[in-house]
Amino acid sequence: MPRKGLIDIQSGPSPHDIPINQVGVSQVRYPVIVFDKNGGTQHTVSTVSMYVDLPRDFRGTHMSRFIEILNKYRNGISTRNLGNIMREMKEHLSASRSFFDIEFPFFLHKHAPVSKSESLMEYICSIHGDSEMPFFTLCVNVPVLSVCPCSKQISEYGAHNQRSTITIRVQSEKIVWIEDIIALAESSASSDLYALLKREDEKFVTERSYENPCFVEDIVRNCAEKLFKIESISGFSVESTNMESIHNHAAYAKILHNFRS
Repeated sequence: MPRKGLIDIQSGPSPHDIPINQVGVSQVRYPVIVFDKNGGTQHTVSTVSMYVDLPRDFRGTHMSRFIEILNKYRNGISTRNLGNIMREMKEHLSASRSFFDIEFPFFLHKHAPVSKSESLMEYICSIHGDSEMPFFTLCVNVPVLSVCPCSKQISEYGAHNQRSTITIRVQSEKIVWIEDIIALAESSASSDLYALLKREDEKFVTERSYENPCFVEDIVRNCAEKLFKIESISGFSVESTNMESIHNHAAYAKILHNFRS
């Protein structure tokens, strides 16, 4: 409703007979609470984008209403309430379609493999919602270690290795836990990574990765085999980028399965 005495320009007619697919606010830095698998919560800082469609006969949307809705859900955003958020966006902005994107760092307590030294490992995650889709898309970026099988085979000693990033996007109508996707990705590479390692841990990780060499193709196939077995996932995308240590380029592979963009 327009404020008394103030003209609502946004709701007025547009001089252009052109609808807009997405309009709203983007790159909003916002503190939120994220739920984890064990029933706990993590306080983190996210980057949020919120959009709706705009009919050809409206000049603009009401940007402040996006922030009002975001404020309402600041005490916990997850796939459990993303549907409610998008419904409110449609209702309060008189839209037929809404979109919600949130990116945030997620932290896991990890223990070093030998010394058991504890540290926090960061993973960059995002959730995408589209009110026209029956599922949500969860994206998890997992840093790992890969050792080249060819280098190991042809060299008299040693093998070149690289830091790799596995990016997994899963689409599901049910809750898919970030922790499960992280574990799946880390078990598909030569070794997982740690924020803190002692000498005995470094020896263990080096030897374990050498005993488990993986091409970039192996990594995405290993992930895909595990994702196929999760019935709640309707579609997925898995990709790996290996930052080569002996080449001035990265190696890359990607698998898509029933993934809708």
